[in-house]
Amino acid sequence: MTIADRWLLPDGMDEVLPPQASRMEELRRALLDLYHGWGYDQVMPPPVEFLDSLLTGTGTELDLQTFKLTDQMTGRMMGASADVTPQVARMDAHSLKRQGPVRLCYCANVLRAKADQYQGGRSPVQVGLELFGHAGLEADLEVLRLALTSLSVAGAGEVHLALGHIGIYRSLVEAAELSLEQERAVFKALELKSPGALSSRVDECVTDPALAEMFRALVTLHGGPEVLDEAREVFAEAPQAVGAALDQLRALHRGVMAEHPEVEFYFDLAELRGYQYHTGMMFSAYVPGYGQALAKGGRYDDTGRAFGRARPATGFSLELKLLATLTPRESRGNGIWAPAEGEGLAEAVKELRQRGERVVQALPGQRTGPEQHYCQRHLVPADDGWRVEALPAFGDLT
Repeated sequence: MTIADRWLLPDGMDEVLPPQASRMEELRRALLDLYHGWGYDQVMPPPVEFLDSLLTGTGTELDLQTFKLTDQMTGRMMGASADVTPQVARMDAHSLKRQGPVRLCYCANVLRAKADQYQGGRSPVQVGLELFGHAGLEADLEVLRLALTSLSVAGAGEVHLALGHIGIYRSLVEAAELSLEQERAVFKALELKSPGALSSRVDECVTDPALAEMFRALVTLHGGPEVLDEAREVFAEAPQAVGAALDQLRALHRGVMAEHPEVEFYFDLAELRGYQYHTGMMFSAYVPGYGQALAKGGRYDDTGRAFGRARPATGFSLELKLLATLTPRESRGNGIWAPAEGEGLAEAVKELRQRGERVVQALPGQRTGPEQHYCQRHLVPADDGWRVEALPAFGDLT
């Protein structure tokens, strides 16, 4: 390995430098304070767990994303956390065992063997929350509102919310009595969003003509709120659970619009991302200029069943690195530059720092100046000690 190669990082791994690291920390604090204000308790999951716990239940789809290693103490296989949600579900079901609704939030580094196609990167900083123990619409609405408020706190302007409900497809599959092989064939065709491919699979797998038409219609049911009206007509003879899912989407739309009328809605009844994971409503939030979802989540009931305590659950997660790029921190901060020495200087610097100011004191012989250290002000001698003044290059900051 040459010296030029020593600084290279693995593909998908990145480092966070100033001032972006400071912006991430500010945002982390703001989001966790927001969640605290809504009654969410913070948890800190471990960076690695045994595989049979980490990949149980909600974590089964994470197998290919999980770095695996052998525990030298027990010989058992462990995995680095690739998604915090299964860990928080274990905490609720096994470690806490609280009764009634439980609200938990987190911010943790995760590690992925391959990049996430929806939120990117192999070393994201995942921040989010989970609400356990309540199966009602109110819990889903709370999670949606908090996700949108989180984006607002991060500086997002125009937000587009993609909303779907996995229960519609599940109910049609159950009504059509599809085998596992048939279900997978129809599922793959829906993933392609190809009407031709879907029609071919439906012809092969669905014998009931009315249900077959409903399956074919799924791939066309996407767009604004008017899609829900169209779906009501298409699924007029569908199982009752389909109508209930449409009612939930309508209620969620009304509930969100009451507090976030600026949000643009997009409904897609053929969106099956997380099919093995979600059990009800699911959503992704986008802003212009970003090809990836900034927030994603939904309902995933009974996730704690594998840990001996099935519980309704709903929540969302965000990638803090991506979120922090919405409003990049200015490269020049408002710190105070202090000279290397001077009578009474140490006490002046101490007092400013106790007041919460950022003070950078020069070292003897230092060649860099205030601009390189994000300082727009400096300490200058005064008749009564020291005073803070704006540096000439920045003008009056008062």
